[in-house]
Amino acid sequence: MDTAEVTTKTALVRSRIPGVDYVINPYTGCGHACRYCYAVFMRKYSKQHQDSKWGSFVEVKANIVDILRDELSHKRKTGNAMLSSVCDPYQPAERRYRLTRGCIETLREYGWGIDILTRSPLVTRDIDLLRTCIGAAVGFSIPTDDDAVRRKLEPVSPPIPARIEALRKVHSAGIRTWVFIAPMLPMDPERLVDLISPHIDYAMVDALNYRGQIADLFRRHGWEYALTDDYAAEIGARLRQCLGSKAE
Repeated sequence: MDTAEVTTKTALVRSRIPGVDYVINPYTGCGHACRYCYAVFMRKYSKQHQDSKWGSFVEVKANIVDILRDELSHKRKTGNAMLSSVCDPYQPAERRYRLTRGCIETLREYGWGIDILTRSPLVTRDIDLLRTCIGAAVGFSIPTDDDAVRRKLEPVSPPIPARIEALRKVHSAGIRTWVFIAPMLPMDPERLVDLISPHIDYAMVDALNYRGQIADLFRRHGWEYALTDDYAAEIGARLRQCLGSKAE
């Protein structure tokens, strides 16, 4: 992994996500290197890696906590921020750099709401902090119940069982939890809901909307069926039925 420290001029970015005022991305690039990742377009904003393979680099925004503090000090009213939209805030680099934790501490100081979206059990490191934040919620990306599928499509991301256990720990700590089932990879939807349902307040479901970049990989493993609109409609309906009132 090519890791480089860079500086940034902004921390808070206006969000287009419903219910989220701002997003914060402490890193450009992501060490999880999911093969279907939609965020590959972020290479064009890279300072050093515009031509690098996605998943092979991460740029660490070393000054982002200071920038965030300055921005929040000039806001007339509080809001909420999501960490993160185009990187994983708890990717491996966070273990060393602790930028996500620094951003959470700063948001808490200024009374802002916080929403986390991650694949990583590293988020459990910050349970102590998140328990003291106003309106904090932690979401996990869990797009399949089958870790064999995960190994093919997210080969260096945390295993599915580790995510489920981290989800349980965060939920047990009294923090609001949710799961983002997106994209809907090959799965047993009933089994996935059985695994996550005891540990969540709600779940969101979304289809694989960028199929072209991974179509060959899916065909190689006999998963052509998962590229169709019919699959997305069927699995989405089964997930929502099993989730019941927890589906959003």
